[in-house]
Amino acid sequence: MYELVNAGLKAESQVALPLVYKGVDLEKSYRVDILVEEKIILELKSVAQLEPVHYKQLLSYLKLSGLRIGYLINFNEKDFKNGYHRIVNGY
Repeated sequence: MYELVNAGLKAESQVALPLVYKGVDLEKSYRVDILVEEKIILELKSVAQLEPVHYKQLLSYLKLSGLRIGYLINFNEKDFKNGYHRIVNGY
């Protein structure tokens, strides 16, 4: 967060995604780790290995928010270039 804000970007952490299920507002059901410029979702992990559920989680967040681009970032990788993945919501 510090680096994003320091770079002059608008960044918010733990942003709640609206969710309505059968007419019931489940407002605080899902939270995005970081929302950048109200356009990009950053989903942060620190796991031995990213699993398919992690990718599905980010794609669900993109669909619920109506956003197109997200990055899944695993900080438990030796090389950072192996630890991030760009996910695109095809709507």
